[in-house]
Amino acid sequence: MNQAIVTEQLNIGINNADLAKAVERLAKGKTHLDLSTVIVCPTRGMIPDRVVQSWLGLIKPMNQKVIGPIFFRGYEVGDAYNMAVDMVLNHPDLSTWKYILTIEEDNIPPPDGLMKLYEHMDEYDGIGGLYWTKGEGGQPMIYGDPSVKPINFIPQIPKFDEIQPANGLGMGFNLFKIDMFKDAKLERPWFKTVHEYEQGKGTRLYTQDLYFYERAGKLGYKFACDTRVRVGHFDPTTDVVW
Repeated sequence: MNQAIVTEQLNIGINNADLAKAVERLAKGKTHLDLSTVIVCPTRGMIPDRVVQSWLGLIKPMNQKVIGPIFFRGYEVGDAYNMAVDMVLNHPDLSTWKYILTIEEDNIPPPDGLMKLYEHMDEYDGIGGLYWTKGEGGQPMIYGDPSVKPINFIPQIPKFDEIQPANGLGMGFNLFKIDMFKDAKLERPWFKTVHEYEQGKGTRLYTQDLYFYERAGKLGYKFACDTRVRVGHFDPTTDVVW
């Protein structure tokens, strides 16, 4: 005689079955908050296909405002970044957004890179992905340990899958709070490439990024590298990703 067999099924769904875990995941990702982001890029005008392909695959937060990359072509890199920030601050809509993401024409971020950077932006004013200077013997672009005084920009050894505080970073894939640039104490130009010699004081050499980080750090702004976000540094002349 045939008998009916009743089976129990998990009809409420996997996430509902462990709601606490699902809520923890959402809270960590910050996707319920305002993540509005302007992506900016200084460029010489020709961006390699490998780089563009990675940008097209970049995951963005669901139902949030994300625009760009907006390109600033043909300008010295410090000038380009100053123009980008000025453009955002003087725009009636973009000036109310939350973040600026800087991305450069030779950097290849992972698809989930932006989503990971958002996770710790309540603790820092800027967080960047981990990438290295090009060539053999390349150095990680994580400069200076904030716990060591006086302030310095000595390259740090990356820590595996951590949010690593730093005095300075490169700018190839960095997320910044827009409100930081509204601080009148952080004087313009925010970014400046410096190559100068002053009698009695010696030589000053700054790339535009460390010029900014030194001044912002002295005002108490905090920065870090997310070493989970491993960004390639592409050399189009050799077709090598460092």
